[in-house]
Amino acid sequence: MSMYVYTYSMATKTITLTDEAYERLREMKRDDESFTDVVLRVTGSDRDVMKGFGSWADTDLRDAVEATRNELDADFEARQDELFGR
Repeated sequence: MSMYVYTYSMATKTITLTDEAYERLREMKRDDESFTDVVLRVTGSDRDVMKGFGSWADTDLRDAVEATRNELDADFEARQDELFGR
């Protein structure tokens, strides 16, 4: 009687990271994830950079942003006038 055992293991690679890169990766890691899981989640092939492009087109978001910017600009000018006596 002969017995054959086939063991499959995923190939692994060793990479070098700076301390800063490692800390960023570690901060993204969820409690139930491995570092491999984090890298796959963040770099997943389903990430389409164009996904969502134009999704705000039919909203008034642009107007709201411009109104807020104008308000902040006016406030900034008023503070400068107050501080510098313009």
